[in-house]
Amino acid sequence: MCGIVAYVGGKRAEPLLIEGLKRLEYRGYDSAGVALLTDEGMKIVRAVGRVANLEDKLENLGGLQGTVGLAHTRWATHGGVTEANAHPHRDDRSGICLVHNGIIENYAALRTYLEEKGHRFHSETDTEVLAMLVGELYEGDLERAVQAALREVTGAYAIAVICEREPGTIVCARKGSPLIVGVGNSEFIVASDASAIVAHTTQAVTLEDYNVCKVTREGFRTSTIDDVEITPKVMQLELDLEQIELGTFSHFMQKEIFEQPKALRNTLRGRIDEYEGKVVLGGLTSFAKDLVKAHRVLLTGQGTALHAAMIGRYLMEDLGKIPATAEYASEFRYRNPIIEDGTVVIAVSQSGETADTLAALQEAKDRGALALGVVNVVGSTISRETDAGVYLRVGPEIGVASTKAFTGQVTALTLVSIFLGRRRLMSAERSMMLLEELKRVPERIERVLEQDRTIKRVTERYVERNNWLFLGRGYNYPVAMEGALKLKEISYIHAEGMPAAEMKHGPIALIDEGMPAVFIANRGPQYEKVMSNIAEVRARGGHVIAVATEGDEHIKTVAQDVLYVPDCPDCLSPMLTVVPLQLMAYHAAVLRGHDVDKPRNLAKSVTVE
Repeated sequence: MCGIVAYVGGKRAEPLLIEGLKRLEYRGYDSAGVALLTDEGMKIVRAVGRVANLEDKLENLGGLQGTVGLAHTRWATHGGVTEANAHPHRDDRSGICLVHNGIIENYAALRTYLEEKGHRFHSETDTEVLAMLVGELYEGDLERAVQAALREVTGAYAIAVICEREPGTIVCARKGSPLIVGVGNSEFIVASDASAIVAHTTQAVTLEDYNVCKVTREGFRTSTIDDVEITPKVMQLELDLEQIELGTFSHFMQKEIFEQPKALRNTLRGRIDEYEGKVVLGGLTSFAKDLVKAHRVLLTGQGTALHAAMIGRYLMEDLGKIPATAEYASEFRYRNPIIEDGTVVIAVSQSGETADTLAALQEAKDRGALALGVVNVVGSTISRETDAGVYLRVGPEIGVASTKAFTGQVTALTLVSIFLGRRRLMSAERSMMLLEELKRVPERIERVLEQDRTIKRVTERYVERNNWLFLGRGYNYPVAMEGALKLKEISYIHAEGMPAAEMKHGPIALIDEGMPAVFIANRGPQYEKVMSNIAEVRARGGHVIAVATEGDEHIKTVAQDVLYVPDCPDCLSPMLTVVPLQLMAYHAAVLRGHDVDKPRNLAKSVTVE
């Protein structure tokens, strides 16, 4: 995933583009660049590393003038992290310059064709191939050249293109990678997401796959790559500037961890009928009968979203009383899956743009499944591809390591499970009880967050250890996996998450003196079993950090360190037990001196397979 921002209007473009890149830097941060159309022609400046490096380079050059330009922050797919491979890329004949997110799968064949035509390349990227192709097909009309080039392309893309011969024009297009056009007063901003636009306008058009948009100061024209004109809908952005500012926090991840009580209140707002004790999900109402008749639920996602889906599996079977599975989206479409009549597939994704999850969703739909989505970003591709769904409403998540989106996903899946269960076998009394308990989750998370200093002190004791285990059972087995993932993502400590019973089947060999083993040991149906697993670790010299239920004094006799969460029904416990693990990962990364919000090799959303 990378970040695109482009501008055409009456203002000086360079500061606006740099501001946009800073807001998009969570999408990719190994190199960055800008291109502006100036009175002296096309000017391109690129730099390896963060956007700040590019900003310094521009300042040393005295800045660039011009009111039309484009910029890019990169997360490498083709070619190493070098200035030559950084975007923007230009052609060698027609004054064409281009930025690109995605992967051009047939770039090698296209490159051979273009080399035979006499073009000479200066990078290892598929993007330069696309720039050369547009240039090769350019005959005085940039829009038509882009359309023609994209008809020859296989793969995923979001692009923005400018040309020296058409200095007042930007042409942009998308397939499989998000792109929106912000509509201002005689100015337009093209960007990968709303965070780069919201400071300037709250009106935007979301491009669909195979859309091409020609933008000038006078307006915009949208068509398909076959030049069939279409009329897109201008939407109101549901985002304000305060949501994407740090405020008093040191990092976005820290801010988003502490935002979870507020975020979950937003997720729940208007979705619980307190008088009748039922769930109100407007997006699912028209499909209620299909859900009641469903024979199986298949939940799919990647990374953190998959861990939420795994909890969703437990919820569907426990509360919804329907067979359920959860699996990696990336594996689903390649194993010829069996989708019987009555199958519901639920795609779980923060961004709604995750390529593997989108592909799995489309595969399941093609085989006849009812498609639901649990996503955060309004208007995202998955939200448009599904038959119905539930938005998380947790607000923008800037930190690469997901926190509030995870708890939002689990909350949304809990609502869907109760919605389904009440229409199948769940009593009104149990539904009422669970919903009352669910409403109390945000306040209980606030109590966990009050232990932040204690959690930091515990983390300090073990932060130099390079191998950790995270262990849980039942609902909290996926939480153990999520805790391990968080620690890996931002502190670069090797960690393994697994069912506590699985430890005996091999991983117990890893335990040595002082090895941290984090047990989710809240009071629940398998509490005694977890106690036995703790004893096995202690017997081999491991140090136990337990996440336990408030009031459990016995746990202090078997664990070196204890972090407490309030008591709640077992099915709701993951929303509480994950919070200490998020804070441990955060503090470990800070203590090790790492960039918490921009961990190495990672970007916020993976929009290529």
